[in-house]
Amino acid sequence: MQEQNGLKAVKIHSALNKPNLLMGAERELILLVGLFSAMMVFIAMTWQTFIVGIIMWVILSTLLRMMAKADPQMSKIYLRHLKYNGFYPAHSTPFKRDK
Repeated sequence: MQEQNGLKAVKIHSALNKPNLLMGAERELILLVGLFSAMMVFIAMTWQTFIVGIIMWVILSTLLRMMAKADPQMSKIYLRHLKYNGFYPAHSTPFKRDK
């Protein structure tokens, strides 16, 4: 570590800052899509469900990768967004009294 202008430079490891992605998509979502695709393929065991499961895997995993490229935590942000109200009325103070 080098000092510049009296400040100590600290190395920040990239593993601490990278999002937890699997195959380029959010880990939880890609595992969920894989589970549903595998259920389609192995539970019904027909050629039609095999083809539907493979197509579902390819399309949804591609969409999840595109979503993670835009924002690696988009699903968590969306779920947090659902908790907010559409409108918050203005108040002059938290100690406002209605008379």
